[in-house]
Amino acid sequence: MPLPPAHAARRPELPAHSPRPRGAPTALPGPLVIDFSRVVAGPICTQLLADLGARVVKIENPSGGDDMRHVRTASLGGESAAFLAFNRGKRSVALDLSRPEGRDVALALVRQADVLVENFSTGVMERLGLGYDAVAALNPRLVYCSISAYGRSGTYARRSGYDPVVQAESGLMSLNGFADGPPVRMGPPMIDISTGMMACNAVLAALLAREHTGLGQHAEVALFDNAAAISSMFGMSHLMNGETPTRFGQAPAGAAPVGLFQAADGPFYLTCVSDRLYRRLVVDVLARPDLADDPRFATNHDRATHRAELQVALDGVFATRSRAEWMTRLQDANVPAGPVRTIAEAFASPEMIARGIASDIPHPSAGTIPNIAPAFRFSRTPTADPVAAPLLGQHTRTVLAELLGYDEPRLDALAACGVFGNTTGQG
Repeated sequence: MPLPPAHAARRPELPAHSPRPRGAPTALPGPLVIDFSRVVAGPICTQLLADLGARVVKIENPSGGDDMRHVRTASLGGESAAFLAFNRGKRSVALDLSRPEGRDVALALVRQADVLVENFSTGVMERLGLGYDAVAALNPRLVYCSISAYGRSGTYARRSGYDPVVQAESGLMSLNGFADGPPVRMGPPMIDISTGMMACNAVLAALLAREHTGLGQHAEVALFDNAAAISSMFGMSHLMNGETPTRFGQAPAGAAPVGLFQAADGPFYLTCVSDRLYRRLVVDVLARPDLADDPRFATNHDRATHRAELQVALDGVFATRSRAEWMTRLQDANVPAGPVRTIAEAFASPEMIARGIASDIPHPSAGTIPNIAPAFRFSRTPTADPVAAPLLGQHTRTVLAELLGYDEPRLDALAACGVFGNTTGQG
């Protein structure tokens, strides 16, 4: 049953985006990126490149475009939150690559490109005549980045894979959740997102290498490989001692007090991983020097051994004041702690506002849409001003005229033979 209007959720009011300094350069000026990717990992990679200043042309199937356009999330102006979140700063060209004329247009664009990013199933780009060997012969300086689930070679190259499946089979899901409960998938698609970030790193490294060698190369990033890398110290520990790391919920085994604690009006997370921080907590914040002198809690090892008793003692003190009061005291003493917030609370928080992370930007069908700023900032080369993710095929004619010199009769002929499909946003 829908909520009554008085209690219905409302879109938060956001400030307009503050433009970057006029005339300031970007970190990555000029490179042309032809983006054949869709869903999450590939679009994350190319969105980051666009944030850094690259020109990104997104090639989409005219019959619906990127699948994320149709994911059942919040939507504005007919565009889903999932698509808007991953496709900022790009221009959309609608091409039917199953038609020879569409492939010819794609090849013409790739000949001029600095970077190509794709995350089709293994073999698809080759069948389209757009595989690395074919296009590198036409454009030896091209940096070609392939993103896949299990790599482009070997036994599992043709196996499809998705973020939660890779979370499960890489072992990461076994580390998430409580020891007495089942493994739990991470909420955001962190394998996809981090793989996109890793792919962006790979592209940037290959572009830097091209400055020295004069040649492009094939860069490859796989979700499974990335998940193995994310296992980090847990994977390394297993390889060192043969033991299997397990779920530890809110509190890792080697340190205390670390975890969720309860103030009088709500939970917060506290991290004291050293004896120095612990003494600062109990003496300066809690005014309980007896907890510092108690032999059960004298060292980190002792506190981890007697974690349950320490939790009871601390929660008894924390229950006497509000969370806001404890946050002030903890922050004044420089003890790491923070309230457990909802997404709504986080985006309304003073930290979020102070950093100017969320803003409104123009959108062709919605008027304005929210934007979440990229995580990097530069003093000399600020990120590109955000431009909303494009409508399907919004820039088809403009891009082909600008980059390939196609005139109106040629564009009309391509449209007439169905290369652009039925997209209406061909600007």
